[in-house]
Amino acid sequence: MPRDTQDLRQDIIDACLKMNALGINQGSAGNISVRVDGGLLITPSGMPYDTLSPDDIVFMAADGVVPAGQRNPSSEWRFHLDILNARGDAGAVVHTHAMFATSLACLHREIPSFHYMVAVAGGDSIRCAPYATFGTQALSDHALEALRDRRACLLANHGMIALGDTLPKALALAVEVETLAAQYWHALQAGEPVLLPADEMQRVLEKFRTYGAQPDDGS
Repeated sequence: MPRDTQDLRQDIIDACLKMNALGINQGSAGNISVRVDGGLLITPSGMPYDTLSPDDIVFMAADGVVPAGQRNPSSEWRFHLDILNARGDAGAVVHTHAMFATSLACLHREIPSFHYMVAVAGGDSIRCAPYATFGTQALSDHALEALRDRRACLLANHGMIALGDTLPKALALAVEVETLAAQYWHALQAGEPVLLPADEMQRVLEKFRTYGAQPDDGS
């Protein structure tokens, strides 16, 4: 098991505490993983975030084996492992039970192109994966399909997943997805929102390829 990951383990704990403080998760319902050499680091099962120490964060090998002497990994370790194994562009996975994202997921509603910022998740919609029991291979398979060409998805009757090449980016995307879910939810109270057409979303996706890029010297 890697021994030089103490700072990263603390980063995971800090991100867990932050997602609760931001209101995009409650209690220990969500979970976080980060890619490391040989596998991933993942939050332990069912432990309150404010009690965690770096040694509580679990190392899991890329084949799913957890070396002896550690905590039990999150019950959702399957989709964390499968996503990080399948998606070379993902360095971190954030799963939350955010209020508005979960409310839409309980309706089995995706987030369509009601706002151009939907493209921040990589496509013209944020899909909702079909329901499967938590912790199962079926749920992992559904999540992987919903994340095809995307960096975020909803999980029916469950919550959401957001990916990033770094943990801060994955957490930031989770916040953005919850913001979009809240905006879509509120718009639905007045009727069906007007959706942006596919060609406009393609233009937005193209612009997002360089959005936020700055010269190396910061000028």
